[in-house]
Amino acid sequence: MSLVARHLESNGLPTVVLACARDITAAANPPRALFTDLPLGSTCGRPNEPENQREILRRGLALLHEAQRPGQIVDVPYDWPRNPRWKGELYGDNH
Repeated sequence: MSLVARHLESNGLPTVVLACARDITAAANPPRALFTDLPLGSTCGRPNEPENQREILRRGLALLHEAQRPGQIVDVPYDWPRNPRWKGELYGDNH
């Protein structure tokens, strides 16, 4: 996704990458990124929590205007519950 973002930016379209693998995102060096410490595939928030998802999207859109330098990665304070039920919520009851 970072490579796509860099291509779009070079053609005049501002981008924000929403990421949940910080080391990979840093290595790929997108123009700007919002890091959420959530499981892969759930970058925009927890299932069945639309307000949490909207807040993550709002913060990503705000980063378009607030980024201080190229390649900036902003960490946001969202995390996944420690309770193992999250696997069932995310992947179905068979996990």
